[in-house]
Amino acid sequence: MTSSTKRIVPFDDILAALLDDSRPFPPAFLHRFSDLTPTDLTKLKTIWPQISTQRRISLMEDLEDLAEIDTLVSFDDLSIFALDDVEPRVRSAALRTLWEADNEKLVPKFIAMMEEDPDEMVRATAASTLGKYVYLGELEEISSTTLKKVEDHLLSVAQSSELPIIRRRAIEALGYSSRPEVEALILAAYNNDDPEWLCTALFAMGRSANEEYIPAVIEQLDHPDPEVQFEAVRAAGQLNAGDAREILLEMLQNGIEDDELRMAVIWSLSEIGGENVREALETLLDETEDDEEADFLEEALDNLFLTEGLASFEMFDFQPQDEDDLTSVINLEDEEDNDDQEDNYHYRNN
Repeated sequence: MTSSTKRIVPFDDILAALLDDSRPFPPAFLHRFSDLTPTDLTKLKTIWPQISTQRRISLMEDLEDLAEIDTLVSFDDLSIFALDDVEPRVRSAALRTLWEADNEKLVPKFIAMMEEDPDEMVRATAASTLGKYVYLGELEEISSTTLKKVEDHLLSVAQSSELPIIRRRAIEALGYSSRPEVEALILAAYNNDDPEWLCTALFAMGRSANEEYIPAVIEQLDHPDPEVQFEAVRAAGQLNAGDAREILLEMLQNGIEDDELRMAVIWSLSEIGGENVREALETLLDETEDDEEADFLEEALDNLFLTEGLASFEMFDFQPQDEDDLTSVINLEDEEDNDDQEDNYHYRNN
């Protein structure tokens, strides 16, 4: 064995490390919980009750964090099992980790957890998780029967006497929905005096793809509550609100102390695009001395490139009448694709 060959740690040793509270669990072992074999999953289930509560919580939260930054891992099998853990924080982390699961068979479980779990935060997290299935349903990537079932249960919870946090999460999940009942729920939340409900309304508006909400979103861009302002900024980007461009650019020019809000403004501008946006983001990139901010600005500029490309594509608003028209469009699009590739190459290498 050469010195460069990595030793594969037996899964039994990883399980032993999970059980050993006298030592921190090695982060390097986390990847081993991705795509578990049936044998390893059975072993894990067997010793699961013996793992301390805090260690189970830490494990699931660490796997959640890893899944967010590494798209190649999948902890679905473990997370599905952990949905029945006795500890609410484990169940909540398992739900969040399953956000990308796209598994229609999980819908009944998520609905049951939203409506019946004894812990309010688990119920709220389950409601949020169901939002993914509303989104998939709108894209026709799951059955219409499943979509209707999800929407019906979310609507029932949103209109119930449940705790506010759970009703709010149900409305946020319904933000993707085109059901006519949803608009009244969003507007009622928007007109609520509680800033938390206003945040929910803005969050749902951003998901709606409904341009009619843009004036309401812009109205909140200078809200004194930082959380409300953050949600308004984010929704403006999601709705490609061109009328918000100058306001957001002015916010950047005046300086934004809150880092999270500043990043939201930058990203929303990359989603809106248009006059002076590229110049503003490139200036920020030239001036920053922070490596993480530079990476984020480069991602925003990449996203702006896509936004600008989409805007160019949408300029083609006629239907070809014959084969000559169709050929003309195809040739023109090919030329623009080549130009875009050249521009992208120069941008990445300058």
